[in-house]
Amino acid sequence: MRLLVVKFICIALAISACTQPDSGSEEQLDLVVPGGFESVPIPSHNSLTKSKVLLGQQLFFDPILSVDSTVSCATCHIPHKFFSDGQVISQGIKGRSGTRNTPSLINIAYHKLFFWDGGSITLEHQIFGPLQNSTEMGIDLSSAIDRLESNETYRESFQDIFEEPPSLRGLTQSIAAYQRTLLSRGARYDSYRAGDKSALRPAERRGLSLFEGKAGCIHCHNGFLLTSLIFENNGLPISRGDSGRARVTGLREDYGKFKIPSLRNISETAPYMHDGRMVTLSEVIEHYNKGGNDVRGKSALIKPLYLNELERADLEAFLHSLTDSSIYAGLEVL
Repeated sequence: MRLLVVKFICIALAISACTQPDSGSEEQLDLVVPGGFESVPIPSHNSLTKSKVLLGQQLFFDPILSVDSTVSCATCHIPHKFFSDGQVISQGIKGRSGTRNTPSLINIAYHKLFFWDGGSITLEHQIFGPLQNSTEMGIDLSSAIDRLESNETYRESFQDIFEEPPSLRGLTQSIAAYQRTLLSRGARYDSYRAGDKSALRPAERRGLSLFEGKAGCIHCHNGFLLTSLIFENNGLPISRGDSGRARVTGLREDYGKFKIPSLRNISETAPYMHDGRMVTLSEVIEHYNKGGNDVRGKSALIKPLYLNELERADLEAFLHSLTDSSIYAGLEVL
């Protein structure tokens, strides 16, 4: 299925700003969520308004926030690629490569910890990561604010929305507000769950049975997001330079653990794994079918599945049914 392009499209120094109440009196927007989805959680300090979302959209697509004005958030989170980028490892300023694959931002509003290692605690706080990372956007926060202050359009927008000049509060709240509107809908799997038994083909229905049964995928990929959002070691050899969740917690038992991704739109967001090492879904399935690799700390859930060739094909067919027919900003009220 083809993606319908989106129509509308706190670290310590910022904690006090993030907890301040919103300025202005614009009415809060209510997002229209797909059937079967929970209501989008909106923090009390960052209510959702039309003007704030549109400002966040503008900032998301503007390379002004990178040190050399060549990279925007949308460079690595491309709308027609389901807000991923199709690269093994993304490139930032000056062609520099990072260490991890870019995950999709679709339905990011429902996540509780951010990045592959859960190193950020809120969607607002997450924004500081790519801004300051030397391989991504590489700009210091004071320079970013200076640039926005020197831009008349942004200066006026911040004043209108937040009743103050460009600030870290306004920057993080507006981009986060925009990202919370990135919702998906229309997967054939959802139609099947809603009662349309013709929505899945026979091979896909067999694959669903395997997903929930013999293959045990549902232990980690469950709920309407098809992820538990916890951290697991899935049996991949881990490089010394990226210990995963252990980089954040410092705990030995978290070595090699990464956040379990959503399987929504999985057939459209290759390559796979935290470092993009697998190009195809069949590679991913084979990895789990053999029980992963013999690595330290591997989850007890990762063990040989003994799926035959037909079963592996059926499971892959089912994964294709998780592709959403549209990604939308949820702002039909506009």
